[in-house]
Amino acid sequence: MGNTGFSLALMMALLFLHFVVTFSTKTTTNFSTDQSALLALKAHIVSDPQKMLKTNWYTTTSICNWVGLTCGSRHQRVIALNLSSMLLTGTVPPHTGKLSFLTWLNMRNNNFHGFLSVQMANLHRLKYIRLFSNNFYGEIPSWFRFFSKLQFLSLSYNGFT
Repeated sequence: MGNTGFSLALMMALLFLHFVVTFSTKTTTNFSTDQSALLALKAHIVSDPQKMLKTNWYTTTSICNWVGLTCGSRHQRVIALNLSSMLLTGTVPPHTGKLSFLTWLNMRNNNFHGFLSVQMANLHRLKYIRLFSNNFYGEIPSWFRFFSKLQFLSLSYNGFT
């Protein structure tokens, strides 16, 4: 009977270890997905006169401490991206669509230009999108209609058709 108790304890310990490793690997993977998406965005910014991203977005610090970002307390994933009025110039790369927990996107009053990538359609948790007063152009993306949680959308003062 002592052998059975030891076997049960060993199996429980191994099962616990499996869950710990699985959870930490998944969290690290999701965290690095958000980080790589944000670093791609930073790389597509050609002018940052206030040096907001240049002096704050480093791989040596947690993305949850980066300026303009808010992470959820439960998953430590990026839930809000607020780059409002930072005078940034650049484009929004397709990688931004990998911020799958994003609920709040505010990039108003900057100089972003180009099309909004279809990969942004993956941001199905978005409730709030504020992109007004930039230089985006092209057709207003049809995939906005698939954002069932969307409560606010502001696209004015752009070149959308």
